[in-house]
Parts: sequence; structure tokens; C-alpha cells
Amino acid sequence: MNTAAIREQILRAQALDAKTGLLTQHLSVQFPHLHKAIHVPDAEKNAVLTRFVSAYIEQVPDLLDAAHDVAREAGIESQIKPVLKIAEQFFTQPPPELLGHEGLEGLLDEAYLAHRLVEEVNDIYIKHFSQPLIPLDMTVANLIAHQLIGEDFANQLDEAVHHSVEQMLNDESFSLESVEAYREKLTSPDTGAAWKRWPCLSKQLGVELKLSPDL
Repeated sequence: MNTAAIREQILRAQALDAKTGLLTQHLSVQFPHLHKAIHVPDAEKNAVLTRFVSAYIEQVPDLLDAAHDVAREAGIESQIKPVLKIAEQFFTQPPPELLGHEGLEGLLDEAYLAHRLVEEVNDIYIKHFSQPLIPLDMTVANLIAHQLIGEDFANQLDEAVHHSVEQMLNDESFSLESVEAYREKLTSPDTGAAWKRWPCLSKQLGVELKLSPDL
């Protein structure tokens, strides 16, 4: 995993944003269009959303490193690493639709692709193994990021994720002789114990974005 390159990209984007304020400008435009289920105190909206975006982006390399370390310790690296490499490539070799985007606003797109990839692969693993590959629930965070990016473009990114996962994993991938051994390893106490050493990603975000109880 080359997460060092991702961290360097994030540092450069943070430096650019500190000079230009591009992220704040983008969020100011997007805020009125957020789904009504997403509640942010109006007086703090810019600060809260900026913290959210920064944390959402910064967590990507930590998540990839954690997943890779646990996969290696649990003996399932060969199954998990291809998933993580695609998430990494969203940053290092972004698809054409992301070219021209700069700063933290631009990296929000890449971060969304990485988080959504993990989320979609988790859904596939739940189908076949009755538990997620990576036990982190990013549903709410991804919903918020989707809204901040903008419905039309985020839907294009979702399609890119779906296409990548479809190419990488299919039902035939789970018909191999090694699947049963992998299933036992995935559900072993060693795997669970390894994951418990890593704090929940959603809790690390440290941003209070509440869904309205009326919805």
C-alpha cells in the first residue's frame, strides 16, 4: 500500500485550501442544497462542514493502512489487498471525471470514491459471509459527502465505484475451493480481535451531524 502518497496529496490540498479558501466557498454553495435529513447548526455550518470534510478525507489512508495490517495478521491479505489497491488508485490515478478538481474540494471526490468502494464491497461480503469485510459503518458520512459533492456528480462517482467492484468481485469469486478456508479465517477470533484495536471511523470524525428524528 502506498498511503504515503495519499497523505502527501492531502497535505498539498490542505496547503492550497489554506491560501485560497476553495473548500469554504464550495461548501457555502452546497449547503442550501443539502438533504433536509442532514442537520447542521446554521451558526456553525461552515466550521462544522469544513471539519467534517477534512476528517473524512484524512481518514482514508488510516483506514487503508488499518485494513491492510489486519488482513496481513489474519492471513487474508490476498483477498483484501486488491480491494484496497483500487481505493488507493482513486487517489494516485483518479478517473478522468475527477481531473481539474483542486484542493480539499477535489480530494473529497476521491475520498468519497474510496469510502463508497469499501461500503459496496462490505455489502458483497455480507451477502456471502454474513458479516462485513471491514466492520465500519460509513453510511451517514457517505450520505453527507454525496450531498456535498452534488447529486448529479456523486451519482457518476457511484457508477464508477459500481463498475470497479463489478469487475473485481463477482459470484464466481466466491465459488473457489479456498472460500471455505477464507470464511473460517474471516470469522475467526483473531480477525475480530485485530479489528478491535482500531477505533470506529465514524466516531473519529468528531463532527455532530444529526439526522432529524422526524425523518
